Amino acid sequence: MSFYRKQLGAQGEIAAGKFLQKCGYEIIKQNYSNAIGEIDIIARDKQELVFVEVKTRKNDNFGLPVEAVNRIKKKKLFKTAQAYLSQYKLEDISCRFDVVSVKIEADNFNIELIKNVF
Repeated sequence: MSFYRKQLGAQGEIAAGKFLQKCGYEIIKQNYSNAIGEIDIIARDKQELVFVEVKTRKNDNFGLPVEAVNRIKKKKLFKTAQAYLSQYKLEDISCRFDVVSVKIEADNFNIELIKNVF
């Protein structure tokens, strides 16, 4: 991954974290990783644990950000989340997967939260 894409992704994750906090989420961990994969943000929304995938784009040339969360990505996120739940002994907690779509145009951030994606 190029430096530019990493920088763009980091900007999107920071913006998404601030947005989620404004929506009432409590951020527990950012950039959680294990041997299986990475989860951008792990948060609590009321009584639910939420695993959040952040997708950032400058334009729609490669499709909408949420479209990048395909079947393969969902499977990897699910397995990574299972490992997190097992590691912290949280197997009985209610959880869900959200996607935050961030489009950066000029210096404007258009952020969309899609809850319970899968």
